[in-house]
Amino acid sequence: MREPVLVILAAGMGSRYGGLKQIDVVGDNGECIIDFSIYDAILAGFKKVVLIIRKEHKEAFDQALANKISPFIKVEYAFQDMDDLPEGFTKPEEREKPWGTTHAILACRHVVNQPFVVINADDYYGRQAFKTIYDFLLNEVSDDTYGMVGYVISNTLTDHGTVSRGVCEVKDGYLDKIVERKKIKKEDNKPYYEDSDGNWHQIANDNLVSMNFWGFAPSIMDHLQPIFARFLKEEMNDNPLKCEHVIPTAIDELIHHHNVKVKMLRSNDTWYGITYKEDKENIMRSLARLKAEGKYPPSLWQK
Repeated sequence: MREPVLVILAAGMGSRYGGLKQIDVVGDNGECIIDFSIYDAILAGFKKVVLIIRKEHKEAFDQALANKISPFIKVEYAFQDMDDLPEGFTKPEEREKPWGTTHAILACRHVVNQPFVVINADDYYGRQAFKTIYDFLLNEVSDDTYGMVGYVISNTLTDHGTVSRGVCEVKDGYLDKIVERKKIKKEDNKPYYEDSDGNWHQIANDNLVSMNFWGFAPSIMDHLQPIFARFLKEEMNDNPLKCEHVIPTAIDELIHHHNVKVKMLRSNDTWYGITYKEDKENIMRSLARLKAEGKYPPSLWQK
């Protein structure tokens, strides 16, 4: 049996947040959001975590995270290197922005050869999602059938600005379509997205969205490499400094052109995350409340 692996995307720059939000402290005992995700993953059965980071951040991650969790779960790093591009492509000298989450997953192609779940470092997903995806990875994932835990959109918005979400359409229990909406806002407790012409459209409150909680077989790497190479060929000339390719866009292509199925696994938990500095106070209150309710111990990593 190939034990499922937890893969965490933690190489973002936090430009809207204004700092390395992946390891910013939000818990009353020095915890980051990522601590709670790893704690929940261990309870679900995961025994190994791969942190995808920028190489220059390794010492910070060692001190803030890896040193304290290593007695409980095996920790490995994969580095998202801006120069790690397909043959024939070179990073523009002035580019600072990472290439997106598709490229981030490819950063661990030499480290991960088991079924794996991909999550964001700065999102709190709730415990049930990890149990659901662990069971899926053990029993159902295959080279042509992946999984995704979707969240109700009204449970994923912030009061402090717009967010980016992969808006999902589901058919017969499988993902039928996913569209990355770059700007989604909450207005009168209803979600709206902005189209390419600047017009705003309402989204149903119970519509499922992707929060980057994916269950994959290792075969995903073989799919993503040509997709990412084609993206570079098409976009490098037009937007060399800011173009990026994201997982929802890759998955939508696999569904419609490569006979890949993605089973839709639903979560009704409230998502907590930090997109803006102003989000931090809310998530600190929410995590403190979960501790007070006994869902987490006062100190997550005390033996």
